[in-house]
Amino acid sequence: MNNIDFAVLGTGGIGRRALEYSTSKDDLTPVAACDRNGVAVDHDGLDVDELLAATEGNIASEAGAASDASGEDADPRPDGGATAVKQSGEMQGVAASAQADPTETPIDDIIAESDAIDAVLVALPNLEHDFIPRVGERFAEADYEGVLVDVLKRSRVIDILDDRAATFEESGITFVCGAGATPGFLTGAAALAAQSFVEVESVDIWWGVGLKSGYEDNRGTVREDIAHLDGYDIERARDLTDEEIEAIVEEHDGRIEFTDMEHADDVLLERAGICDADDVTVGGILDVRSDEKPTTTTVAVTGRTFDGERGTNTFQLDDDISMAANVNGPALGYLKTGVQRNRAGEYGVFGPADLMPGF
Repeated sequence: MNNIDFAVLGTGGIGRRALEYSTSKDDLTPVAACDRNGVAVDHDGLDVDELLAATEGNIASEAGAASDASGEDADPRPDGGATAVKQSGEMQGVAASAQADPTETPIDDIIAESDAIDAVLVALPNLEHDFIPRVGERFAEADYEGVLVDVLKRSRVIDILDDRAATFEESGITFVCGAGATPGFLTGAAALAAQSFVEVESVDIWWGVGLKSGYEDNRGTVREDIAHLDGYDIERARDLTDEEIEAIVEEHDGRIEFTDMEHADDVLLERAGICDADDVTVGGILDVRSDEKPTTTTVAVTGRTFDGERGTNTFQLDDDISMAANVNGPALGYLKTGVQRNRAGEYGVFGPADLMPGF
């Protein structure tokens, strides 16, 4: 059977667009979705339109919110931190949907249904380096046999996942990591562009994102990106209040430039044998006040060919294609390929340079 029943953990900007995008894809049926407030499960297929309409609303910060959307108090700070949550009507987030139930243990609730779920897209902000690996471990501990796909960004998280590869293999999990746009789509493009060369000297990734839906609908993404600015890191970005983030956005006139980011493209290309991680640079511009991309997203791979020539292969994304399409299309494509590999008995940790996404 080609049909894939999948779940989405997290219904922020990425999770919501993944659900919406899946309705245009063949063989994909979203059967479960959750956030920190609620869980919706229907093994015949969720009513995506109803779920998105019910959860449409503002994002607000709530002190005391658990940082891992699991219902567990994973955040050691006294006030629990400021965590972005969807709000709508009398109930918050997914719990506002007629298909959903309020819960304090959303990830556990999805795990309880996982025998009937082929794949899980983890669309949660990785504001602790080991958070997504810990989520994967929870599925493994429950003897889940299926696919986990994430769109994480940080290089050091890949090593944490690789350390757990044996656990995933024993469980029967195929874990596809860094499977969004960058890392993900652009990592794969760099791996293809490298095939002209016998030695790759450098890979330069320069991205541009205009947030059509605005800062209010993408606070998790913006918070993660701010962690890459000079003087910030994951811990400090996690501690920022919404007001402080808005002040940073204002300081940059809504257009924030990033250079030499700690992006997982480097280690993912190294583990695929393309080049050394030190030869990869990632930077870009985030514009939270414009629908238009502030710069063209480009991958440039420079190397030496077998006949001694030196050249650069360049790959560009069209400026008119949205971030939602460039993140969620590849994520769902890698999810499809992950299910094929899983059904063929291939388990462990895979990166986007190891696989071609399915269409």
